[in-house]
Parts: sequence; C-alpha cells; structure tokens
Amino acid sequence: MELISKILRKNALYLSHKCQDGNLQSVFSCLDVVWVLYDKIMNWSPELAQDADRDFFIISKGQATLALYPVLIEKGYFSMDEIAPQIGKFDSRYCIQTDLTKFEGGIENNAGSLGHGLPFAVGIANANKIKKSPSSVYVLCGDGEFCEGTMWESLIFASAKKLDNLTVIIDDNNSVGAMVDMGDMKAKLSAFNFDVIEVDGHDMKALEKTFKELKTLKNGKPKAVIAKTIRGYGSKTMIENDIWFHKSPNAEELDMLSKEVELA
Repeated sequence: MELISKILRKNALYLSHKCQDGNLQSVFSCLDVVWVLYDKIMNWSPELAQDADRDFFIISKGQATLALYPVLIEKGYFSMDEIAPQIGKFDSRYCIQTDLTKFEGGIENNAGSLGHGLPFAVGIANANKIKKSPSSVYVLCGDGEFCEGTMWESLIFASAKKLDNLTVIIDDNNSVGAMVDMGDMKAKLSAFNFDVIEVDGHDMKALEKTFKELKTLKNGKPKAVIAKTIRGYGSKTMIENDIWFHKSPNAEELDMLSKEVELA
C-alpha cells in the first residue's frame, strides 16, 4: 500500500477514536478515490476553495466524511491540531457528517440521509453549465444509495441536460449485495447515456488514468466511475469483522489497527 494511503487511514482511525464514532469500513473503502481526486484531478486548492470556477467534490455517502477530513488535512486546508480536539463534540463544526453551514469553503454540502448528494451535485453541474463555468463536479456515492429513487431521477436529469461536467463515482464495496441484487450497474448507467468505466478503487495510478481519460470527453454525456473496492481495505481486522461497519476504536484498538495499516 502506498505511504499516503497509510497516512490517511491512520489519521481517519485517530479522528474516529477522538469522536468515538465512525463508519470505518466505508471510510477505508473510498479513501484512495478521494485522495486521487484532490491530489491529481480536481482544480482545487486551499487558495481556490471559494473560487466560483473551482471543481466541486460532493460527498453523497455522508457516512464516509472521515475520508474527507484526512485528505483536507494533507492538502493543508485543515490541521489535525484544529480538528482532533473538536470533532464530534456538541456545536463543533467538525461533524461526523459534513455540514456546509459551518464552513466558508472546503466543505461543499450537507451530508446525512442517503440519496441527497447526487441530486445536489447535479444541480451544481447544471448551474455551472448555464453559467458556462469550466468547473467540474465530482460526487462520491455508495452502491447502497442506488436503492433510493432520487438517485435514478438525478441520472435521468443529468443525461437529459447533457451534463458532461459531472462525474458520478460509485464506491462499489458490495454493501448493497447483502440486501438486493442491483444487477449490472455498468449496463444500467450506460443505458442512462453515461460514459462509464470500472476501475480498481484501490489502485491510485489506475484511478488517476480513469479520471483523466473521462475528463477529456466533452461529448454531452455525464460520466460515471464504478470503483471496485473492499470494505475496511488496509486492515485485515476490519475486512473480516463487520462490527467495524459502525464502530470506533478505543485506545488499544487504535494502536492495533494502526499497526495493521502500517504493515499492509
């Protein structure tokens, strides 16, 4: 595993420990995707965080907010010393799910109920099309979110409006598989007139290549990346034990899981 992946995962573990909350399996499955977007793909930096033509990252699967904070720390927008003492506390702006109202830049949406982030991202992409902004919009969704009708309504609208400035990323960690067989997601998204690529969601070079390839396409089609991931990736314990779907580590577990990540 790349060094930056280990740093991000250890910081996510520490923040989860500090706030005594977190969906760490979900966080670990998408951390590599979020990092590649901010480090290699998006027109975004701390200095551009309020620029009208910046690229937007919308976190629709809000339970993975702890994948965003470590990335923004590494990019220099927040500091660990600032976040760690406050995260999860009453009236803190560092919520376990993002809260747009508590920031001026850096956090782009409120997260909570699933199925809301994609419609929000589609709205931004449509507005930016109307304004002729060069901005791109990236939205991270969970595979389970596609049980929500709002997701499919949003896909219809994005296709009808030819939002080729929109990229929908599905963190396909097979969460939905335990509930319902969604069938061939690539075929479904293609039927909605999306350009779709499947990729290993833990291979940073493959992710970078995929996003760059899609970014060159200006053909009136929205884009979708199906990132094949593993819940808890980077920690043998979290991969094998689903109790970590929603559990935070105590001090002993933090030490154990951090060592697992370091050795991955």
